[in-house]
Amino acid sequence: MKEMERIKLHIKDEMELFEGKFSKSMNSSVSLLNRITHYVVNRKGKQIRPMFVFLTAKMLSNGKVNEKVFRAASVIELIHTATLVHDDIVDSSNVRRGFFSLNALWKNKIAVLVGDFLLSKGMLLCIDNNDFDLLKIISKSVKDMSQGELLQIEKARRLDIDEETYFEIITKKTASLISSCCALGAAASNVSENKIDELESFGQKIGIAFQLKDDLFDYGNKKIGKPIGIDLKEKKLTLPLIFTLKNSSKSKKRWLINCIKNHSNNKKVIQEVIEYVKETGGIEYTLSKLKEFQSDALKDISKFPENQYRESLICLVNYVIDREY
Repeated sequence: MKEMERIKLHIKDEMELFEGKFSKSMNSSVSLLNRITHYVVNRKGKQIRPMFVFLTAKMLSNGKVNEKVFRAASVIELIHTATLVHDDIVDSSNVRRGFFSLNALWKNKIAVLVGDFLLSKGMLLCIDNNDFDLLKIISKSVKDMSQGELLQIEKARRLDIDEETYFEIITKKTASLISSCCALGAAASNVSENKIDELESFGQKIGIAFQLKDDLFDYGNKKIGKPIGIDLKEKKLTLPLIFTLKNSSKSKKRWLINCIKNHSNNKKVIQEVIEYVKETGGIEYTLSKLKEFQSDALKDISKFPENQYRESLICLVNYVIDREY
C-alpha cells in the first residue's frame, strides 16, 4: 500500500463524500464559470489540506465527523484553490500541476475573477451556515497570506531579507493556510479555544517545515514538479541563500547579489550560485531548521488523544515534510 493510501485509510469515506460536496460548493448559474471550475476540479492535487481538517477532527472526536467538518474542509480547499489561481497570475505562470493554468487558458482578467469567485464562495459557505468561528480563522489566514506575499515582493526588490524577516514571510505566506486547516478541524469539532490555539500552532510548524523543504528543492538534483533554480531565477531569497549571504565575505556577498540581481537568467551563473550555497553549508543549515520544526510539531501532537487518527496525522506530517517532490 502506498504511503498516501495508508494515510487516507481512516478518512477514505469522508474524502469521497468531500469530493461531491466540494464540487457542489462551486456551482454557478454562469456556464463559463462552471466550465472553468469543472476544469479545476478535474485537475485537483493531493488535497492534503482537507486531509489535515478531517484527521484533526477525527482525532479529537474519536472518529466522529459532523457536517461542519465537511464545510471546514470545503472552505479551506476553496480558499487554497483561489490562492493558487491568483499566485499563477502574480507569477505569470502558465502551468499548474502539469496542466495549463487558468490564466494561460482564459487570460488574466477571467482568472482574477474566478479566483475572487472561489474566495467569496468560501466566505459565503461559512456565513450561510453561521460558522462565524470558521470564518474568523480563514479570514485571518487570507489576510496573512496577502501580507506575506507583499512583504516578500517588497524585500525582493532590495534583496535585503534577513532570517527573521524570512520566517515572518513564510509564516504568513505558507504556514498560515496549513495552521488554519488544523484550527478549522478543531473548531468544527467544538473543542475549547485552548485546543484550537494549540492545533493552530502545530499546523504553523508543519507549514514552516513544508516551505523549508520547498526551498531545498531549488538546490536539488532530482527532476521534480518545480524546476531547479527557479527561486533564484525569480530573485527570491530563501533560507539556504540567506544563510550563505550571512556567512560570506564582503566580496563573495557582492558577487552573490550581482548574480541574483543581474544574471538570474544565466543557467551557468545560477548553477555556480547553487554550488557555492552547498559548499558554504546553506543546505545543511536549512535541513537542520526543517527537522527542528518537524520535531516540535510532532511533540505538540503527542499531547492529543492516542488513536489511529493521530497516527495517520503523524504520518501525514512526515509525508509532507519528507516528500521527494
